[in-house]
Order: sequence, then C-alpha cells, then structure tokens
Amino acid sequence: MGNDMVSKGRVTIREVAERAGVSTATASRALSGNHPVPPATRARVLRAARDLDYVANAHARALVGGGRKMAAVVVRQVTSPFYAQVAEGVEAEAADRGWLCVVGATGGDAQREMEFVQLMREEGARLVILVGGVVEDEAYRERVAHYAHALDSSGARLVLCGRPAPGPEIPALVVEFDNGAGARAVTAHLLSAGHRRIVFLGGLPGNTALDARVAGYRAALADHGLPPEAAHVVDCGLGRAAGHRAMTELLKKTDEFTAVFAGDDMVAAGALRAIADAGRRVPDDISVVGYNDIPLAEDFNPPLTTVRTPAEELGRAAVRIALRDPEHAAGAHHLLGTHIVVRESVGAPPPGRAL
Repeated sequence: MGNDMVSKGRVTIREVAERAGVSTATASRALSGNHPVPPATRARVLRAARDLDYVANAHARALVGGGRKMAAVVVRQVTSPFYAQVAEGVEAEAADRGWLCVVGATGGDAQREMEFVQLMREEGARLVILVGGVVEDEAYRERVAHYAHALDSSGARLVLCGRPAPGPEIPALVVEFDNGAGARAVTAHLLSAGHRRIVFLGGLPGNTALDARVAGYRAALADHGLPPEAAHVVDCGLGRAAGHRAMTELLKKTDEFTAVFAGDDMVAAGALRAIADAGRRVPDDISVVGYNDIPLAEDFNPPLTTVRTPAEELGRAAVRIALRDPEHAAGAHHLLGTHIVVRESVGAPPPGRAL
C-alpha cells in the first residue's frame, strides 16, 4: 500500500531528534517552523520525521496553543446534492464550536483519498470524516484500517459517515442512516398503490448504500407475498446520466413494469426525462420514486415521491458525537432514521396492467 501510515506506537520527538543527530529542542524548532534553524539541519529533521512517520500529537499541540480545531470532510464529488448537504452539516456544527471545516473531493480515486487523509493528519485535523457508500473490497478494508489507526495514533479521530465500519476492531465512529428501512418503506408505498412489477434502477453491486436499498426493496416484495423473481434490479449506478441511459434502454426493451424505484433522486431525474422523451407520462403510465429528497426533488416534473435521508443531520451528528465523548466514540455506531415524502409521482397502475 506504499507508505504505511500506521506506526507500532506513537513516534516521539526524541526519536526524530536522535535519528537526525540533533537535540530535542532543535528538532522541535525545525518542525514548528517558528524559529530560525539552518536549512541543512531543518532538512535533516524533516527527513527523519518523514522516515519515522512522525506526526505531532494534536492534543499535545492544543495544550500549548498550537492545536488546530479543524474537521475534514472527504467526499466523492462536491456537485452531488447529498454529499454537499452532509458537508454543510459538518461545517455548520464545526462553526457552532468555533472550528474550521475543510472539504476534499476524491472523484472516487483511492490514492487521492489516501493523500488527503494523510495531509489532514499532518495538518492536525482533529476529525476526518469519510462520507458516502463504498464498494467494500479487501483494499478498502485495509485502507480504512490504516486511516483509523494512524489518525488514532496522532490524537485524531476517523468518522465513517453514511457507511458501516469494515470491522469491529477499527477505532472509527460510524454515523449512518437506515438505507434498508427507507427502501422497504418506499417500495411498500408503491405496492400499496397497486404496483406489482417494480424495477429498481440504480444498483451498484458491492456498494454498501445501494446494496442495502436493494435488500430493502426485495424485502418489501417478499412482505407482500411476491416471489424472488418478481424483483428486477438494473445495475446502472448513480447519477442523472446513468438513470437517463438505463431508463431509455429499459423502455426500448420492455413495458413489463408499472413503477420505478430509482436508487437516488438524480437517477430519478434521468429516468423522468427518459420517460417523457419516450412519450410516456408519470404517474399515469409509470410511477417513479427516488431516494434522498434532494432540495430539487419537489421541483421535478412531477414533484418526486422519495425517501428523505437526514443528510445535514448526518454531518452534524458526525461532529457532535465525536466531540461529545471522544474517549468512547471510537467503535460506536449511530443509526439515524428516514421517512417517505409523498408527492405526485406515484399513482395507481394503468387499468389492466396491475398484475
């Protein structure tokens, strides 16, 4: 994994000084940058610190007035309404406490994520918050374990926001919402309206958030006595473009469905456009529901029935819980609820097409 971010215990300033061949006081001055030190000496100290993976303890810095009250939020993209709302929640809660908030976007690139987490560790961020569902493969599990232990060793805390921890031994706080229950409830809403042929549009196998939504969708179908084969999951991923493309293809292939459960509201936006482009009407011909209740969902045509996720509260809770009880927050798991927002995108199936 390249540079191992985890040391076998916290490296001390004394060890850095010994490696660089200078006094502890000189090493401290070189690392703080607040005092004049010969360039060659500074370079030797910085090299020793890097080789030993030394990071000044954020709590110790705070005691001498040098700590940074900073929370860092790491998201896949800043243009996603869901990620933006979570980041807003973190920023608002941080501001209430006089803290600063830094936002980093990775584009889903693991190397960029790792570099950002390491930078925030070096800069003394007290909280590093990773946001959103992920594909939980072995590389991801190993990476998060590295982050959690490395941050913990330097007096900081990792918060997983909107995703579970890869293992119980990892010193990370988890704050997420109940994806499965929200999906089950909104699917039940479609079933109660008379729909039996419901497509889930937006699967992404292995992604923690979407797998939970698909599981909730399947559970609701089973609750209503439908066989497992009644489920139809289209694995197109998230985003408006993915929803538009997948819905366009589906409409060309079949009309053997009366309702669509979109994996999120942006997928729903693309699906609504594709349905309109095909000359169909929502909800007269096809009902559509989404997930997240982004601010624009009520302005869709028609306004979208969806699951409201506590996006801003997720961000606020990530900061609040981590700071309220820092000694016991690591390893704690907090689950927030969801609820359906009913608008105009769901109707009864067209006559003769309910079964």
